[in-house]
Amino acid sequence: MLRGEARELKISDTSAQDVELAPKDPRARRWMLAGLGAAIAMLILLAAPWVARWSSATVSVPYDRVRTAVVVKGDLVRDVSVQGRIVAAVSPTLYATASGSITLHVVAGEQVVAGQILASVDSPDLMSELQQSESALGQRKVELERQRIESRQQALEKRKDADLADVALVAAKREQRRAAEANDLGVIPIIDFEKAQDDLRKAELAYQHAIADAGLFDERLAFELRASAFEVSRQELLVDDLRRQVSDLAIKSPVDGIVGDLLIDQKSAVSRDTPVMAVVDLTRFEIDAQIPESYADDLVIGMQAEIQVGGARFDGQLVAVSPEIVNNQVASRIRFLNAGPTNLRQNQRLTTRILLAEYNDVLMVQRGQFLDSGAGRIAYVIRKDHTAERRQIKTGARSLGSVQIIAGLEPGDTIVISNLDPFRGADRALLTD
Repeated sequence: MLRGEARELKISDTSAQDVELAPKDPRARRWMLAGLGAAIAMLILLAAPWVARWSSATVSVPYDRVRTAVVVKGDLVRDVSVQGRIVAAVSPTLYATASGSITLHVVAGEQVVAGQILASVDSPDLMSELQQSESALGQRKVELERQRIESRQQALEKRKDADLADVALVAAKREQRRAAEANDLGVIPIIDFEKAQDDLRKAELAYQHAIADAGLFDERLAFELRASAFEVSRQELLVDDLRRQVSDLAIKSPVDGIVGDLLIDQKSAVSRDTPVMAVVDLTRFEIDAQIPESYADDLVIGMQAEIQVGGARFDGQLVAVSPEIVNNQVASRIRFLNAGPTNLRQNQRLTTRILLAEYNDVLMVQRGQFLDSGAGRIAYVIRKDHTAERRQIKTGARSLGSVQIIAGLEPGDTIVISNLDPFRGADRALLTD
């Protein structure tokens, strides 16, 4: 039974699960292919600009690695910023005025006023010379007075001779008149008459010579007195000069300030013109600045400057420029205008901006490393398609923050102002995000 039953067992298949499908519409396939073609065309259309950029650009640079700036028109101030140190505008060094032993009356750092005696020199030689000169002056004055008395006496003698000659002339005239009357009456010999005339002539000549001699003698005496007076004046000048030198033995402060370094020791022997000490006037300061050689041709005395002290700015003026260049730098002095700061110290470091020139309404752009890497002749202009186009430019004046553009760019152009080395000199570069 079991074997018979096993023979009648059947295994079912999947024929009962099969479903007969209707044939596909060929138009649907065509619509699907048309849509796929339109999508591909749209993708090609959208990718065409990107493909064109990639094909035209030979270098790609990340956008976040570049700095850009816009070319604008404005006023450009050409300037130079330098570091300087504060120095006293007035810092005289005092010298010994004669040889001798010096006595110091102040110490370094002491506050002094103008006219205060800071040191004195004991010079026995100079004092002795002054005393001798004063004695010689007194002697010359006595000699001058004696000469004046003698001159008056001699002049009186000459006037007396002239008066006696005048009296003799009057007597001779009287005798001549008597002789003439007697000669008219014929009671005198002719020889006596002629003798009276000769006597009159001799008296006239004697009087004239006496008057002339007295005049010349007065002139000679006046000349001798003037010569003696000149000698006295010369001796007075010599004494005055020695008195001045003795007065200068007391070394006085020429300004209000403080005593700097003492250059000699107390009671030391000094010779003439030996440096003794320096006095620093702390009310007037200047800035000693070293300016790069490249600006030497543009520096002119009187240029305006801006001095930064802390957070404040003060007006200044260039007052001195060295005529020589040392270590590729030019030494200069900048003075505060009006009232400067009150808390300055010697050798304090300050930043100073010197205004070299001003250009109005010029094309300019912010300064950057592109000036060095491109030698100021190359710029990369940013275009709307995120590419940078290489362009030849010409630059002019430069300030601390801007540079003048003479040719090659237009207002509104955006250029790369960072280092141009990543562009490797390509005519066009792609800026990637």
